[in-house]
Amino acid sequence: MLRLLGWLFSFGMFAALGVLAVAAIYLTTVSAQLPDYTVLKDYQPPVTTRVHAADGTLLAEYARERRLFQPIETVPPLLVNAFLSAEDKDFYHHGGIAIDGVVRALRDNLLQKLDGGSGPLVGASTITQQVAKNFLLSSEQTWDRKIQEALLAVRIESTFSKDRILELYLNEIFLGLNSYGVAAAALNYFDKALYQLTLSEAAYIAALPKGPNNYHPFRRPEAALERRNWVIDRMVENGYVTPAEADAAKAEPLNVIPRASGSQLYSAEYFTEEVRRELAKLYGEDQLYGGGLSVRTTLEPKLQEYARRALMDGLIGFDRTKGFREPVASIEIGDDWGADIAKVQPLRDVPEWQLAVVLEIAGNEARIGLRPADDVDGAIAAERIEGTLSGPEIKWVSKSLSSILKVGDVVYVSPVANKPDIYTLEQVPEIEGALVAMDPRTGRVLAMVGGFSFAESEFNRATQALRQPGSSFKPIVYAAALDNGYTPASVVLDAPVEIRNADGSIWRPENYAQEFYGPQTLRRGIERSRNVMTVRLAKDIGMPLVAEYARLFGVYDSMQPVLAMALGAGETTDMRMTAAYATIANGGRKIVPTLIDRIQDRYGATVYRHDERVCEGCRAQSWQGQGEPIIVDNREQVLDPMTAYQITSMMEGVVERGTGTAAKALNRPVAGKTGTTNDYKDAWFVGFTPELAVGVYVGYDQPRSMGSSVTGGTFSVNIFTEFMKKALQGKPPTPFNVPSGMTTAWIDANSGVEAYEGQSAILEAFKPGSGPNPMTSVIGINAGASTAQMQQAQPGYEAYQQPYSGGFRDSPAQATPSRGFTNLRPPASLSE
Repeated sequence: MLRLLGWLFSFGMFAALGVLAVAAIYLTTVSAQLPDYTVLKDYQPPVTTRVHAADGTLLAEYARERRLFQPIETVPPLLVNAFLSAEDKDFYHHGGIAIDGVVRALRDNLLQKLDGGSGPLVGASTITQQVAKNFLLSSEQTWDRKIQEALLAVRIESTFSKDRILELYLNEIFLGLNSYGVAAAALNYFDKALYQLTLSEAAYIAALPKGPNNYHPFRRPEAALERRNWVIDRMVENGYVTPAEADAAKAEPLNVIPRASGSQLYSAEYFTEEVRRELAKLYGEDQLYGGGLSVRTTLEPKLQEYARRALMDGLIGFDRTKGFREPVASIEIGDDWGADIAKVQPLRDVPEWQLAVVLEIAGNEARIGLRPADDVDGAIAAERIEGTLSGPEIKWVSKSLSSILKVGDVVYVSPVANKPDIYTLEQVPEIEGALVAMDPRTGRVLAMVGGFSFAESEFNRATQALRQPGSSFKPIVYAAALDNGYTPASVVLDAPVEIRNADGSIWRPENYAQEFYGPQTLRRGIERSRNVMTVRLAKDIGMPLVAEYARLFGVYDSMQPVLAMALGAGETTDMRMTAAYATIANGGRKIVPTLIDRIQDRYGATVYRHDERVCEGCRAQSWQGQGEPIIVDNREQVLDPMTAYQITSMMEGVVERGTGTAAKALNRPVAGKTGTTNDYKDAWFVGFTPELAVGVYVGYDQPRSMGSSVTGGTFSVNIFTEFMKKALQGKPPTPFNVPSGMTTAWIDANSGVEAYEGQSAILEAFKPGSGPNPMTSVIGINAGASTAQMQQAQPGYEAYQQPYSGGFRDSPAQATPSRGFTNLRPPASLSE
């Protein structure tokens, strides 16, 4: 018996040693395959890039995994306790593995196998083991992976502190709704920061790691509530909350409000998309969607809303003159018209309008059903709201409603003020446009609208639409002339001219009114937007010079030096034109427009700043009697400051007496220039005050005529004016700064000579060494001079002289010249 017992003992020892040997070999093999856990020291998870307006308003978030890294020190204890209660109550006491949990998991898994089950293995993972799995291993349910997880957990515990392990876990865990980490989950589920979470909200987030889809707030609300309440009960057991607090929290509904992705400000989607493209260009897609960049943009939300409203109103007003076209859609109305119309998606960035379906129609009135709202869970609301579409309230439609609509037609409507349940018809305009508002001192884009609706068309007409600027390009030509010897009083002949092209064809430029006006000062030429004299001026100074100025101003990168370009025949963008005018407004310093003020990386270090001006003394630690800091403007001076003021003053005349008089309604100093292209395809107004430069463009995406009554001076300038009224409301009028060293003189607007007492005159600014045109008795052209006398006095003068028209006449005496001039520039020949 003893021998048998000895034999059994020896066999047992041998078997145990064999098992230990096999286990050691197995563990050695498994350990050799373990990944390097020390990479956790340099853990940098993909983090959401956030874009903010100038005032801090969140504009947009960009991420493949929506995550906001949260240091463990800033995670509220309430949330930490909720996760510990739900996932690992002994986290701060074990060494990475919970023995009781392992025993329980082994028992449950063995029982499952003995019963013939084939489900997944029951886990007993601690938070540390979950860190090992989430960061270093796959999610496959095998014994090898579970053993690797346990081994890694032990090693991680020996290397990292408990708080660091918990920090890794809380920032990496997937919690549904594309939320990675607790900070993102708090925002995406409740639109709150972590410190704002209530007990019930923290418990619900802590309930999600076991399977976010299993506890989806909308698809499985009962399971979600049950799991949340289970977490709250565990918190009571662990002493983190009182039973009374738990009962109050469990009585609350889930209150989940999913956070929208992408742009957060509906009026700024063109702006934020342009910022997104710029970030991708600067840093690449990976940094954009995972680099955790913090971007402070130049956008002023109030100005953005004003810009959107002004452009929308202008486009809608023009479109209404063309009448009603067609409904948005036509549907078959079934038992539930609400469900039928819900299939038609509205423009999300035009919240002022609603979709409605025509339910009944008779004569000039229709009964309509409004599209039901979408609930937070994505389902349509149960409420069905009806109203009346009243023909008399639709002033822009002359026909009766029954002649343009039928039952089942889906249209946009908006409520009539002070008339409950009464609606008016709306229509998405075909005409499109853009508005850019810029700080002329810095180039910061304060507002940008790239079209009527981003939801309808993402094409940004402010930055992507290449259009001919027409006469709005003329200030660049005149600035080049003023910088090279001309004055605002210099006179150029406005008379027929022919330009022979390289292919032998003849180009005959014409003025808008198809008339010619004889000798004109540069001021009058730009105020009245004279095409022919602008061509003569460009020919005189040379188109290569004009092309160089266009490059310096940023209008074109490389302009073809042909005379047609002097009239804005090239193609550029609204953004470029606005920046060019801003360069004039700030005294000739080159403006590089920007939508971004600064960019910080995930650690808060500034990696990009737009303003490159040098501030000497700005970093002083204390005041030691030194003077105020000096900001050194190192931007390129592309235009003489005196020239900049002269062209500004001339463009003030455009508003006061010329083609942009609608802007006079602002009752403040405003400079600007209209632009209208051939066949009225494009209409522009670009203008500025000392505080703000604004460019407005309108036209069809597929260029076609807008009609002979549509010009920059009748359409675009009105949009400009409406925006500026609101943007500058409450700000006192500011005069344009006159550079020191300039002299002023009252001149005759026709001749450029010094005015005599009692004569209609304009105060003109001159550079040192220049002044009004000198008087002469050689020519002596009087108001009643005949054509023959004019030809004798001025060689090359033809019988093209016409009276002023279009409301531009200052006085009857200005219909013909009354003085002589010494610097008239007649045509060399008609074939030049």
